[in-house]
Amino acid sequence: MVKLDIISDPICPWCYIGKTLLDQALAERPNHPFSINWHPFQLNPEMPRDGMDRRAYLEAKFGGQDGAVQAYLPVVEKAREASLNINFEAIERTPNTLDAHRLIHWAGIEDRQMAMAVALFKAYFEEGRDIGDRDVLADLADGLEMDAAVVRRLLDSDADEEAIRERDKQFREMGITSVPTFIVNGEHAVPGAQPPELWIKVIDEITGQLTEER
Repeated sequence: MVKLDIISDPICPWCYIGKTLLDQALAERPNHPFSINWHPFQLNPEMPRDGMDRRAYLEAKFGGQDGAVQAYLPVVEKAREASLNINFEAIERTPNTLDAHRLIHWAGIEDRQMAMAVALFKAYFEEGRDIGDRDVLADLADGLEMDAAVVRRLLDSDADEEAIRERDKQFREMGITSVPTFIVNGEHAVPGAQPPELWIKVIDEITGQLTEER
């Protein structure tokens, strides 16, 4: 297997789009060689722990309502092309994602990491749920047959907080400034939401190399 590391934040719309486009390529190449792992990167590491009103956040970031609308037009168009039903109107708060990243980490221990990343994207972008809320996170864990009571106790502690922050810091020190960033085999960085055609080409090239090595 070839490692495919995905550096992402569950409130990043381009990450959801990029993951969806990757999935389309993987569906075309079901025998792909990738072993996929998710890694933390907080778009807003200084966000208050209980998050903030989304409209206020966007208007502050983009200089008003018009700026926020213009900034998100390409996102809406690309999401539509990827057949994603993103409902920005339903999102009331922009959360701090440290707890969500901890949940992805714990899901990985139980071999549910990919499913949890998808569950977080769907909860936030399609259902407008506050994925900074620990009750919401425990409910998502329960939906994936993780022990919600254990997850809630972990969330109420500081378990793995520093580890998540340290991993985030390491990626920034590597020069990563935006997500999604995909790292193939620990060597080649593929930034942004790339079309399925690119991923199919990458998969075919790697498959060809592995065949030659055998």
